[in-house]
Amino acid sequence: MSLTSFDIIRKPIITEKSMSEMSDKKYTFAVDVHANKSQIKRAVEEAFGVKVEDVKTANILGKTKRVGVHIGKRADYKKAVVKLTADSTAIEFFEGMK
Repeated sequence: MSLTSFDIIRKPIITEKSMSEMSDKKYTFAVDVHANKSQIKRAVEEAFGVKVEDVKTANILGKTKRVGVHIGKRADYKKAVVKLTADSTAIEFFEGMK
């Protein structure tokens, strides 16, 4: 199974911490759990036309939730923090969210 750039990058993660890291050219994404760092780097470069310096990943376990007697679990996901090179342009998608 081959993953395309748009299959790898699921959605941006918008939190207070991720917004403050944008000034250091670090962007946070939820990515496919099977994608490795080199695939994530290539996907971000292709999708946004930027140069990636570093990729840090973390597997996040979903929280257990309950409603009355019913117990369920949120989905597990992988989070990637992508650092762009100093001469790279900013990702336009995030600019309106500051």
